[in-house]
Amino acid sequence: MTNVNTLIKGANSIGIELGKEEINRFIIYKDLLKEWNKKINITSITDDEEIDIKHFLDSLTPLNFGLIGNEAKIIDIGTGGGFPGIPMKIAKKGINIVLLDSLNKRINFLNEVIEKLNLSGIMAIHGRAEDLGQDIKHREKYDIAISRAVASLNTLAEYCLPFVKVGGYFIAMKGSDVEDELLSSENAIRILGAKLKEKHYIKLPLSDITHSLLIFEKISKTSTKYPRSGNKPKKKPL
Repeated sequence: MTNVNTLIKGANSIGIELGKEEINRFIIYKDLLKEWNKKINITSITDDEEIDIKHFLDSLTPLNFGLIGNEAKIIDIGTGGGFPGIPMKIAKKGINIVLLDSLNKRINFLNEVIEKLNLSGIMAIHGRAEDLGQDIKHREKYDIAISRAVASLNTLAEYCLPFVKVGGYFIAMKGSDVEDELLSSENAIRILGAKLKEKHYIKLPLSDITHSLLIFEKISKTSTKYPRSGNKPKKKPL
């Protein structure tokens, strides 16, 4: 039987208390994740404890730094299986979240999760960041853009910062070794209108895994030249 005992214990250790409703939603989410993963590749992590630690607990860590208000408008870029957006939404109901992913099969999965968990104030969009970032309905409309996507920081910044309003934040969830990436992304961060505000190293509860949270503050509007189309943020990073 599916349980989220590791999640409950780990969340308590980082000051996040999950009630019965939240726990039940995480159980349903995990069941759907494991069920869908047999049909399409959502995650290589399928062990109950590992899902709790590497997906659920990791996704909750950004809630601990006082940046995410109760009604914050957030976009999760390259969300994949819904990380970190869905766990954040379960734990903090009032936030409004857009989940963006380029693979339609994953969007179908996310829509089922949203429906089965009976979540409101959250939607999944099929699209690419370089296209949606130029859309006036989304460009510079978010308090926070967040991503766990596997991309270099200078590439990720070009995908994420055009969505963030001035005064908002881009949060990059990375591994423990980020110093070289930070150095190589300084030019991109400056060009895109942001500055590094905080850097946190986080030991995930009940594990020996250390991740980092890089928080960038948007201090000026991003030039309409960015994000560039045609996969240029990856092929020719700023």
